[in-house]
Amino acid sequence: MDTGTPRIVLASTSRYRAELLRRLLPEFAQRAPGTDETALPGEAPDARAARLAIAKATAVADGLAGALVIGSDQVAELDGETLDKPGNAANARAQLAASSGRVVHFRTALCLLDTRDGRQQLHVDRTDVHFRALSAAEIERYVAREQPLDCAGSFKCEGLGISLFERIASEDPSALIGLPLIALARMLRSAGVAVP
Repeated sequence: MDTGTPRIVLASTSRYRAELLRRLLPEFAQRAPGTDETALPGEAPDARAARLAIAKATAVADGLAGALVIGSDQVAELDGETLDKPGNAANARAQLAASSGRVVHFRTALCLLDTRDGRQQLHVDRTDVHFRALSAAEIERYVAREQPLDCAGSFKCEGLGISLFERIASEDPSALIGLPLIALARMLRSAGVAVP
């Protein structure tokens, strides 16, 4: 096994995940995994998140030597239905109206793939977001102001979205933003990276 310091590669072009990773590491590369994120028939949210995190890490790791590749994926679920990225303001408003006064469950999966030895570490975080009752005017103002069109669940908890909630139940507050840093720090240390 190569004992040199491995290169760190984030298998994502997400600015949210990159901002989170910068909390732990000053230097890393980003690569787009090009993974098909379509759900499989009957696939549970945690299984889908785990499968996609592994697939993203594996796709980017192909051909990389001496690297630690980080793959992550998040699935939001309300009453058994997946809440995908809304893509437009109308869908965002509809998602938030459906979530009003209810609990949305997020599964954020993390895979660290070590190309030095093929070792794969996997973690799935579960975060429950308890929405307060939201008026149509509040939803309209929020979507217009923050434009959460590329976020599962139609909010950004690191921004104004925090005002939409009664509470958040989680072991790792960074998981809801898209990258569980507590688990990742543990994985990186296990792979020989000094954090902190």
